[in-house]
Amino acid sequence: MDNSKGILFIVSAPSGAGKTTLVKRILKEFPDIVFSVSATTRKKRLDEKEGEDYFFITEEDFRRNIKKNEFAEWEKFYDYYYGTFKKYLDENLRKGKNVLLEIDVKGALNIKKKYPAAVLIFIMPPNFEELKQRLKNRQTEDEIDYQKRIKRAELELSQKDKFDYFVHNLEIDSAVADLKSLIEKKMKEKE
Repeated sequence: MDNSKGILFIVSAPSGAGKTTLVKRILKEFPDIVFSVSATTRKKRLDEKEGEDYFFITEEDFRRNIKKNEFAEWEKFYDYYYGTFKKYLDENLRKGKNVLLEIDVKGALNIKKKYPAAVLIFIMPPNFEELKQRLKNRQTEDEIDYQKRIKRAELELSQKDKFDYFVHNLEIDSAVADLKSLIEKKMKEKE
């Protein structure tokens, strides 16, 4: 399944580690990289755009896609479904396009099983206390969801050694530079 011409870059981290900010900056640096938009059943946040940040679909549609085997990976996470469309990945990689997927740790490890050449990149937060504070400051969840994210972050951090590379997000500009350098190196190797 992994006889692609393009490179699949997977950026993952616990919530609050800064992966979305890093990915947005990297996509500006590499306009030719295709961003893989995931599907979700959760409600759209104020700053999110349909088809750009996520495909926001109903739970019924999501389950239908599961039955049709449309996802490269999917899971139910915080009472909502999230998934990566297989067709989107395969078509772009086959065309020789490099694809960037921002996804949770479990999803990243599942994708790696199906796409062994994928480059797994783990974004490390400065420390666990800072991560908790970032999540609290976002104010996007109620207290119950916040506690679920903290528990999930502990689990995800325990899986970091299964990734190919680490980028430490102590300061955003240096983390962007490190991630950019890593992507450039992998693209040169593929030439």
